[in-house]
Amino acid sequence: MALALEQAREAAQHGDVPVGAILVREGKVVAVGHNRREIDGDPTAHAEIVALREAALDLGHWRLEGCTLYVTLEPCPMCAGALVNARIPNLVFGAFDPKAGATGSLMNLCQDPRLNHRLEILNGVLAEECSSILKDFFRSRRRQKREEKKLRCNDHKTNHDSSP
Repeated sequence: MALALEQAREAAQHGDVPVGAILVREGKVVAVGHNRREIDGDPTAHAEIVALREAALDLGHWRLEGCTLYVTLEPCPMCAGALVNARIPNLVFGAFDPKAGATGSLMNLCQDPRLNHRLEILNGVLAEECSSILKDFFRSRRRQKREEKKLRCNDHKTNHDSSP
């Protein structure tokens, strides 16, 4: 999970929500990923999807049996569905996502008996660190937006005061 947190920090550096993922097979890291939606302009570029794509290319097959995905935030419905489709047997995640989590919070796609594959899930691993990086990111983003708004208001006031 520490490696996934490093990936999350990398996402934050380019303005993406700090989520990181690591795919491990037989004790070796086969793929890494972090959110890239902003930098790539791709709504599907979540950390999990980035790691799954890299692993499929590296391993030469879409079936990623024998792999464990470590991710800092509970997967959303899109990512949970991709994990089922990739036949990932194990998922380990840090922080729960009460707004979009699809492996326990809002629903549990990865263990739905109606689907053809189910994952073993371990949650809460380094949860505090995983949650903290997200809270810090959004706190910083809100502060930046307030400062931008304040500058716009001051600029508007200055322009308005100087008009004839």
